[in-house]
Amino acid sequence: MIRIHFTAADFARVRFAPRPAPLQELNVALMRMCLPGDAPLYGRWRRRLLRSLPDAAGPLRDLAPAGPAPAFIDVFSDDLKEGLDTVRAARPALVRAEIERVYAGHPGPTPLWIRDLHHGGADAWRLLRRAQHTAFVSVLAPVWPLVQDLHQGEFTRHALAVAEHGIAAALTELVPGARLKEEVWELDGPEQREIELRGRGLVLQPTFHWSGRPLLADLPGHPLYVTYPAGPGLPLPPAGAGGTGGDDVLAAVLGRTRLDILLLLAEEHTTSGLAGRLGVSNATASAHTAALRGAGLITTVRAGRAVLHRRTALGALLVRHAS
Repeated sequence: MIRIHFTAADFARVRFAPRPAPLQELNVALMRMCLPGDAPLYGRWRRRLLRSLPDAAGPLRDLAPAGPAPAFIDVFSDDLKEGLDTVRAARPALVRAEIERVYAGHPGPTPLWIRDLHHGGADAWRLLRRAQHTAFVSVLAPVWPLVQDLHQGEFTRHALAVAEHGIAAALTELVPGARLKEEVWELDGPEQREIELRGRGLVLQPTFHWSGRPLLADLPGHPLYVTYPAGPGLPLPPAGAGGTGGDDVLAAVLGRTRLDILLLLAEEHTTSGLAGRLGVSNATASAHTAALRGAGLITTVRAGRAVLHRRTALGALLVRHAS
């Protein structure tokens, strides 16, 4: 379990990142690409990226030989060039310490360029910058407009939630299993961690290429960054990808019935109206709409005895880019 301790000042400094972070989204996309399993959802996407990834991006594999990557590449700038410059400006002591951490106990030899990076070599830094830039262009550039649209929908959704229910409700509803107990925010995790914010504040960064537990970037002198999975966590279709491929991916993640509900909710429907169109019971339709509402894809309002469902902007974006 991860326990994050707030002060009163920290609650006042909780904020949602207003725009996506190119390098952090790249980090989680590469993590997703390298993880085994989930072949029905990610297999085709993973194979496509592995085939298309240029050799110039290859050095990124050396940064994480056996697990988590070094912390100095956790950069949350919303501009790619600025993010690359921030990586280059990392403190030499941090770079050395993180390289030593990720290679501690690694049985194989350390690549020569990593040794050069450890010593601050200019050629190694140029190699890393080119690898990150090349990987972004190959992996994320085709879907970046969609990432930006999805991020804006997520940002708007949370802004409204905070305005209506307060920051405490937003924190507890951010990810499954989150709890706020007085001044401690608890998140489920594989390890026990205690983090004291002490006035640094907290930045919440949604990602659309990750469906696991929240990822933490905790660097001295900076706010704590929590990267959390937003939306259904599916591989995003490239811009202009036509046909039924995107529809197939979305149906695989949401389920055919839930995707059909999203398609029907181009117009407002009641629960019974959806049930009749889909040929399912009211209870089944209600369960599916509850799941879509929890993912932020639809909204539900009561009008007298009827319950009316509408597609959100995020739901409309997913349908549009899958069609």
